[in-house]
Amino acid sequence: MSHLDKLNPAQREAVETTTGPLLVLAGAGAGKTRVIAHRILEIVRRGTAPEHILAITFTNKAASEMRERVINLLSEARVLGDGDRPLTHVSAGGASRYRFSSHAPFVSTFHSLGLLIIKENAALLGFKRTPTIYDRADSLREMKSALKHFDESMEPRAALSLVSKTKGQGMTLSDFAAGARNYREDVVAKAWALYEEALRKDGALDFDDLLLRAMLLLRDNEAVRRHYQARWTYVHVDEYQDTNYVQARLLELLVGPEKHVCAVGDVDQTIYGWRGAEIKNIMSFERTFPGAKIVMLEENYRSTKAILQAANDVIAKNAYRPDKNLFTKNADGENLKLYQAFDELDEANFVARIVREGLAEGMQPRDFAVLYRANFQSRAVEEALLRADITYQVLGTRFFERKEVKDALSFVRAAILGTTADLGRIANTPPRGIGKVTLLKILAGQEASLTGKVREKVVELRTLLKNIAAAVEKLRPSELMHFVVTETGMERAFKEDKLEGAERLENIKELVSLAARYDDYPQVTDISLHAGLDAFLESAALASDQDELKDDANAVRLMTVHASKGLEFKAVFVTGLEEGLFPYQREGEADADKEEERRLMYVAITRAQKKLYLCYASYRTIFGAKTATLPSSFLSDIPGELIDLEAPERLGKTIYLD
Repeated sequence: MSHLDKLNPAQREAVETTTGPLLVLAGAGAGKTRVIAHRILEIVRRGTAPEHILAITFTNKAASEMRERVINLLSEARVLGDGDRPLTHVSAGGASRYRFSSHAPFVSTFHSLGLLIIKENAALLGFKRTPTIYDRADSLREMKSALKHFDESMEPRAALSLVSKTKGQGMTLSDFAAGARNYREDVVAKAWALYEEALRKDGALDFDDLLLRAMLLLRDNEAVRRHYQARWTYVHVDEYQDTNYVQARLLELLVGPEKHVCAVGDVDQTIYGWRGAEIKNIMSFERTFPGAKIVMLEENYRSTKAILQAANDVIAKNAYRPDKNLFTKNADGENLKLYQAFDELDEANFVARIVREGLAEGMQPRDFAVLYRANFQSRAVEEALLRADITYQVLGTRFFERKEVKDALSFVRAAILGTTADLGRIANTPPRGIGKVTLLKILAGQEASLTGKVREKVVELRTLLKNIAAAVEKLRPSELMHFVVTETGMERAFKEDKLEGAERLENIKELVSLAARYDDYPQVTDISLHAGLDAFLESAALASDQDELKDDANAVRLMTVHASKGLEFKAVFVTGLEEGLFPYQREGEADADKEEERRLMYVAITRAQKKLYLCYASYRTIFGAKTATLPSSFLSDIPGELIDLEAPERLGKTIYLD
């Protein structure tokens, strides 16, 4: 049976359109990842070498899932491998040996792609070695330090956000400084200059640089641009509606003269305008790539008819969208459940009660997800689930942002790269008698002026870093991380800490386990850094919220609606459906962005497969004050015949009579 026989007519049309520009408008749960994977297979079957195919998405998790699906398809079809033998796929938690095959498609996130282009052209860009990546905390620290020279009252996060947004629009420091319109922008421009100097000194880039520097290189260097266009003659991009200016421009520059580009996305799931995503990118695809074919995927394989009808009715109110209507061959399903809580505690208890009832009926904790518009809403739900002894997992506290995890990784980077940010972080971790004054002298290159006990402490630190650097060349990533946590004294310190030590030690053990996924990567002989360690450090730097989701964890998932995009669950609670909260209205704004907020509601609804619970509270405590609320206007978009009212527990279950 042909792989095409597994597709519905619209999916097959998209898969068989292998030349020229193609825009696939894929509704929620319509199988867009399947389309990309099968389209890649079809392109290979028609004679294109797999290594000439590129697929880009947004998160490590999505890229890993797509990569595995593509490789499995190609291997099963015996179009990838050694002769007639399918490619052997060795995978452990997403890190797979096949990624090193020179005959495989390149599946990557935007940021990983940008980093690859920068790494391959490091000398051209003025780097003496592969640049390190500043995470959010590193960037905030340097921006705070820079602002001290100009205006300490300015919030570093706001300044960094403005810099990030500006870079996402394709503007450099010189562009921004030249166009500064007021005191605030003038101060940010000056601080940005010092921030860039700190990056330069460390041989580092921040997240936004990975995209901006790669885009500018391709834009300004024709030889480099032609090189990548020749390498990847077929380009795919998933979640195209989420691209900002730089990402969309990067995609354009990668597309060769034949215009073999396939963009997949859904206008109705454009929910990242607040961080620079431009809906006009997908809306103007035909103008960017004249002659583009458009294929609409409207058949949903995820949800019941009742859930889809509610989603269609909500999103139909948006004016700025192509006409699209999801349908399904799934069962009609249960009506949506609506619960009016007294306050957030009552709402949280309702969630716990319904989960408890579901578990008694044979459902698993992992079948449930609780979605909210703002992170603060999770607290009450967490407390209710704790009281009910129900296991849960909160997305949002990233594993790689935990102090002990960052410390361990900083030891490795400081040892092999000598980055000042990492050296500053670990100089006195665990405490070894190196104070702030001593640290400043170390960072200023004045170690020779140190004497006595202080000098001995610094010599011990330098010896430790040399030992770690030597271990890099001999040990696999997991062995190296175990070496680091023992030799540095971190493990001993955590065992002695009777308060938080046990939890921190567990996180360190998890870090070693994560590093083990990269142990089978081959040693690259022309550089000293083990390829697996390079990939591990890169993965840690580029991790996203969804990468924290443990697929094997049998727990109720708590997350913002933004974090839920791309996921699905048997039963979903959408909480806090109140005016001002969902739709969200920021302080000082006259009105919420109703179109984007409605798209967010559409995303929330379409996460549910079988059961959907909508909740709002008559009173909600915000900033310590209990305030009366109004039900969300989105609730009135859903026809009454699709909704059943849920009664409070004290009144028992509601029984409906014909």
